[in-house]
Amino acid sequence: MRKTFFDWRRLVLVLTCLVALPAQAERIREIASFAGVRDNALVGYGLVVGLDGSGDRTMQAPFTGQSLTNMLSQLGITVPAGTNMQLRNVAAVMVTADLPPFARRGQRIDVVVSSVGNADSLRGGTLLMTPLKGADGATYAIAQGNLLVGGAGASAGGSSVQINQQAGGRIANGATVEKEVPLALGSNGGRLELQLDRSDFGTVQRVVEAINRSFGYSVASAQNGRVISLDGPGDANARVNFMARIENLEVTPTEAPAKVVLNSRTGAIVLNGAVTLHQAAVAHGNLSIIIDSDYGVSQPNPFTEGETVVVQDTEVSIEQQPGTLKVVEGANLLDVVDALNSLGATPNDLMSILEALKVAGSLRAELEII
Repeated sequence: MRKTFFDWRRLVLVLTCLVALPAQAERIREIASFAGVRDNALVGYGLVVGLDGSGDRTMQAPFTGQSLTNMLSQLGITVPAGTNMQLRNVAAVMVTADLPPFARRGQRIDVVVSSVGNADSLRGGTLLMTPLKGADGATYAIAQGNLLVGGAGASAGGSSVQINQQAGGRIANGATVEKEVPLALGSNGGRLELQLDRSDFGTVQRVVEAINRSFGYSVASAQNGRVISLDGPGDANARVNFMARIENLEVTPTEAPAKVVLNSRTGAIVLNGAVTLHQAAVAHGNLSIIIDSDYGVSQPNPFTEGETVVVQDTEVSIEQQPGTLKVVEGANLLDVVDALNSLGATPNDLMSILEALKVAGSLRAELEII
C-alpha cells in the first residue's frame, strides 16, 4: 500500500508566495475615463395599455384617467366631461433610460418602465409613445414597445403567491434617439482631460509617468489628485488613435485605503485587504428580553351570575449571556477575520464592535455605513 505524505513546507511556501504577490497592473481604461465621455439620464411619463385587468384603479389614481383623456384628445377623440372611466387595463408609468455617449439619431437604446400608480402587474402591457427628456427639458428619445416583465403571480380564494416584482419591466431597444448630445473632444487645440475613478495622488503620478514614457515626450501633466491634462493632436482621426493608445496602457495603481463597509439594513460587513487590527481586548455578551403570554379561561360556578372571560397571563424574563474579554489582533485580512469570528458575535453586534474598535484606535481602517 502506497502512503502519501503531505509536505507542509511546500504549502507554507505556496501561501507565502500568494500573500507576497504584487498588485496587478490594470489598463488605464479600467481606472479612468476621458472628460465628457459619459452617459446622460433620460426620463419620461407614459401609459401602458393592454393589461389583463391588472392596471391602475382610477378612483385611487385619477392621474391615469386624466392622462388617457389627454392622449385621446390629441388623437382627435373627445371624451365627454364628467365621464368616469373605470379602466383596469391601463397603467401610468415612468420610463427611464441612459443615453450613451456619441449616440446618433436613429440609434436604439434600452428603457426601463416602472409603475407610478396602484397597478398590480405590467405583464403583457404595451408602452405607448413616450418622449424621454434630459436635464435641460429637451426631448432626446421616443420610447414605445412591448414590456418584458420578469415577475409572475397568481391568486385564488383569497390567497396569492408572487415571484419577483411585477410593477416594472424592460423593453430592449425600446427607444429611438431623436436628438444628439453635442460633445466636442479636443476642440480646445487638442487638449483632453483624463479623470480617475478614485482620487489618488499616487495613482495620478504613475499614470502620468506611464503616458509620458510611452510617447517619449511630455504629453500628460497632473492637475490634481484626479484630473490629468493631455496634449492631444488636433486631427480627429489622430486624436482617436491617441486616446485608444492611452486607454490600453497598463498602470499599477496604488493600494486602496483600508476601509470597512457596514450595511445597516442587511447587516452585511465588507472588509478590504488593507484592514488591520492593533491589539485590543473585547468583551461581548448578549442581552435578551423574553415576553411570554399565556391565555386561560375563567369559568364561573354553576347557577351563578358570573361570565366566562379570557384571562391573559404575561411573564417577562431577562436573559444575559456572560461576556469574557478576548484579545483581538490581526496583521492581515485573514487574521482580522479570524479574530472577529472568535468573538462569536452576530453581524449586528459586529457593527457595534467595529465602531468601538475604531474609537479605541485599534481598527486601522475607514468606517463607511451605507
